[in-house]
Amino acid sequence: MFTGIVTDIGEVIGFTPTAQGQLHRLRIACRYDQTTIADGASIANNGVCLTVVASGVEGGRTWFDVDAAAETLALTTAKHWKLGTRLNLERALKIGDELGGHIVAGHADGIATIVSREDLPDMARFELSTTRELARFIAIKGSITLDGVSLTVNTVKDTTFSVLIIPHTLTVTTIGGWKAGAEVNIEVDLMARYAARLTEMTV
Repeated sequence: MFTGIVTDIGEVIGFTPTAQGQLHRLRIACRYDQTTIADGASIANNGVCLTVVASGVEGGRTWFDVDAAAETLALTTAKHWKLGTRLNLERALKIGDELGGHIVAGHADGIATIVSREDLPDMARFELSTTRELARFIAIKGSITLDGVSLTVNTVKDTTFSVLIIPHTLTVTTIGGWKAGAEVNIEVDLMARYAARLTEMTV
C-alpha cells in the first residue's frame, strides 16, 4: 500500500529482457539506504508496485532489481522503460506513517495520454485522456494517481480530465518533464471503484 507521495526519483541503469521478452529484469538506481531495502520489499515505480529481488551499492549509489512481468508490460508504460528512464519512486507505507496523499494500491489500471501542457505562473496544467472504462471513476476534486503521484482532478469532460501541478511537485517528481503525446500510468481512486461496484450490485 502506498500514498502517492514520491520519495525519490530513480533511474533505470540495467535492462535485461528474459522469457522471450515476456519478463524484463530492471536495475533501478536510487538514493535510498541500501540496508533498508530487503529482498521481497515492495517499491512503487511510476505507480507500479514491483518486488525487489536484489539490491546493492555500486560507485556509492544504491540500486535494486525488480522484474516486470507480462501483464505489467501489457498494461503500463513499463514496456517503454529503457536505460536512462527516470521513475517516480515510493516505498511501501508503514503503520504510523503520515498519509499525505490518498490510499494507493500500486496496481496501475492502465494508461492515460497527455493531450496538452499549459505552463502557468508557478504551475503547470495538464489535460489527459484515458479509456471510457477508467474515465467513469474520475470525478472533479477526486483523487487520481498518475505515474505514482497522488493528484487532485481539476476538471472532467467525458474521457478527458485535467490536473494542476504546483511548483514543489514539478520539482520533486518526473512531472516537470511531461510533454503532450506522452503516456503515463493511471490508477483510479479505490473508493470510486468500490462505490461503482456497490452501485452495480444494487441495481
